[in-house]
Amino acid sequence: MPNRNAPLENTAPAHPKLQAAARESISGRRRGILAVLPFLGPAFIASIAYIDPGNFATNIQGGAQFGYALLWVILLANLMAMLLQSLSAKLGIATGKNLAEMCRIRFPRWVCYVLWITQEVAAMATDLAEFLGAAIGLNLLLHIPLLLAAAVTGVLVFAILAVTQRGFRGLELFIGGTAGVIALCYVIETILAKPDWGQVLFHSFVPSLPGSDAVLLSVGIIGATVMPHVIYLHSSLTQNRVIPRDDEDKRRIFFFEKSTSRWRWGSPAW
Repeated sequence: MPNRNAPLENTAPAHPKLQAAARESISGRRRGILAVLPFLGPAFIASIAYIDPGNFATNIQGGAQFGYALLWVILLANLMAMLLQSLSAKLGIATGKNLAEMCRIRFPRWVCYVLWITQEVAAMATDLAEFLGAAIGLNLLLHIPLLLAAAVTGVLVFAILAVTQRGFRGLELFIGGTAGVIALCYVIETILAKPDWGQVLFHSFVPSLPGSDAVLLSVGIIGATVMPHVIYLHSSLTQNRVIPRDDEDKRRIFFFEKSTSRWRWGSPAW
């Protein structure tokens, strides 16, 4: 019989230089922004799931139909996503196991199979939108046939995943750079759009649903923001990334992880 408490064998190996840098931050020898840098990777990888074509589609449609009225939905959805991702990171740090492993330990086998199937379906559904978005983007930018763009997208996905064979550090750097470019584009788009900041502030905190279509779109915004499979992923990214020596180390690591998680940006601005 397999040991249900045994860790899975798919966790990435610890990076020696990363461990040394993180140890300096935990001990207080690194301060300021340098202290946070060793802990940025998992937050950036998780953040990339929140800036996918599903978010763009629902938010652009919401802005086109209702102006600023649904900004409060985006704000609350992102706050909930940040809470869930922080709890997922905390699980990996505190237990040394990811969410899937804890489900295997705590739940009956049939419950684990149900969770596995539902999360596989959820991951495929969301990845389909991202895959199509990448293919359409290549088609628009390079003017290549859509079928060829889809094939190129598939090859690029496998190439990026191949980087993780030697740990997540390379993937973290790639995604961190990509997220930085997207953030810069957000800033430029916001400057060019010249939004009414008074209306932005008002509708971010005053709920309103102008019509039944707004209810349906609000559900779409929430569904595109809170990603269940990324909750599983975040716990896996933090479980062995920085090895704690005791409970105090775990608390310090989680403090830095919370700091980086607050820097994640979720849904695109209007």
